[in-house]
Amino acid sequence: MTSLRHKAISPVQQITEALVRLLLWLAAAASIVATLAIVFSVLFEALRFFKIIPVSHFLFGLHWSPQMAMRADQAGSSGSFGVIPLFLGTILITLIAMLVAIPIGLFSAIYMSEYANRSARNILKPALEILAGIPTVVYGYFAIILIAPALHSMGLFLGLDIASESALAAGLVMGVMIIPFVSSLSDDIITAVPRSLRDGSYALGITQSETIKQVVLPAALPGIMGAVLLAISRAIGETMIVVMAAGMSANLTFNPLQSVTTVTVQIVSLLVGDQEFDSPKTLAAFALGLTLFCVTLALNVVALIVVRKYKERYE
Repeated sequence: MTSLRHKAISPVQQITEALVRLLLWLAAAASIVATLAIVFSVLFEALRFFKIIPVSHFLFGLHWSPQMAMRADQAGSSGSFGVIPLFLGTILITLIAMLVAIPIGLFSAIYMSEYANRSARNILKPALEILAGIPTVVYGYFAIILIAPALHSMGLFLGLDIASESALAAGLVMGVMIIPFVSSLSDDIITAVPRSLRDGSYALGITQSETIKQVVLPAALPGIMGAVLLAISRAIGETMIVVMAAGMSANLTFNPLQSVTTVTVQIVSLLVGDQEFDSPKTLAAFALGLTLFCVTLALNVVALIVVRKYKERYE
């Protein structure tokens, strides 16, 4: 054993190991370089926008109308770039989607991991994961053909003014779309909780439902928080469903029955077609992207703090 341990490594092996280390280092650094490249490219263009439009007008403005005239003598030569209506729409649709996805996804994960037998699990989990493979444009068709008309008809029956394109329709369909992000990841995380925790709870005479609530879910909470965060990020970045089901009107409202738009939809609309990259209208897309990046980063920091708190408590 000692002779094998101290056996000299040949030069070829040394070169091979050095090349492998270099490849691994390059692979690890690639994501960091890509992230920095994306951030700085967006930041550079956003700073050009803020030289034209004040940051205070952008962050606290209540009206979004980025239409800019080509000449100063044309009507509407100065647009409005208040981002609050866009973020209200984004938050509203994301909130509706999470109210659908989190309960259904989490309860499905609990059933599959704790109650379902093997045959039921082998059917239910692939069936739920199929939802993640459906193109978003199909969800958009589903929203405008079935969900939006049904909500409009229900509103007429109940005496409510539900627009043909509403945040409620987009949020409901988006919630169905992101159910697999919550259910599949939560199921894997709950299944990975050590069996000894469950056995210890049962040995104390605690029922299965109480064990799930007081032992399993707290132990799996950091992973479940990660799954929820992934689902929120997916909902914030969705575009097609919002365009088809909620419209593109930047209305300053938190009413789910009205038409709204989101940050990502406006980014797409600003960069579609022949645009001049020196105009505030086009540069506004980069400012929106930078703002959305900062918001997402803040969400990640909050989630990381929560995860660390519960890891210290249950590990």
